[in-house]
Amino acid sequence: MRRSAKVNVSIESVLENIVRSKDRLKLRKGTKLFSQGEEAAVIYFIETGKVQLTVVSSHGKRAVLDTLGPGAFLGEGCLVGDSVRTSTATGLEPSIVFRIGKVAMLEALHGQPNLSEKFMTSLLARNVELEEDLRDQLFNHTERRLARALLKLSRFGRHDKRPDTNVPGFTHTMLAEIVGTTRLRISSFMNKFRKLGLIDFKGTGDITVKDELLTEVILHD
Repeated sequence: MRRSAKVNVSIESVLENIVRSKDRLKLRKGTKLFSQGEEAAVIYFIETGKVQLTVVSSHGKRAVLDTLGPGAFLGEGCLVGDSVRTSTATGLEPSIVFRIGKVAMLEALHGQPNLSEKFMTSLLARNVELEEDLRDQLFNHTERRLARALLKLSRFGRHDKRPDTNVPGFTHTMLAEIVGTTRLRISSFMNKFRKLGLIDFKGTGDITVKDELLTEVILHD
């Protein structure tokens, strides 16, 4: 599931070769990296933490596009001519992010084959996951979409499986935005999952996901 597109070798070591127009940022929870409608002139790479992408329609309706974790690039649209941001990126927890200027990143991609390969691998994997999410929204019922969202938040990469994973700071309201339904429906399914022993959660928003059990019982039913 979601949502960071990880790569096999550390991109951080390759990014070290970019010596100009690069900053390492320490973000607090709730900090915005960029906002919808702003000028797009830099690209970001998440070293640690989680960042959420949201969009607001002309009528004021807000939707969650993606939740990204370590190993993911974001804001890459500026590399292909997007002059303004089409979404807003907000830190969901304390995070460390590299900010790289557009020109410096393009020069690095042209001059460093290793970085270019890893960058393309990351974007292609993310594109596949976006297609899976779209198919999920179109064809799967709310309960299954919630299960996928929880697994995505706990794994950030389908090969990174652990029996129990703590996902801090996600309220039922936040999950409702990700899944695309009401908070009441999310609360109902979350209570059902807890009774089945698939998850556990506290009022603070901390969720413990029983990764293997949730996958077997919900996604493979």
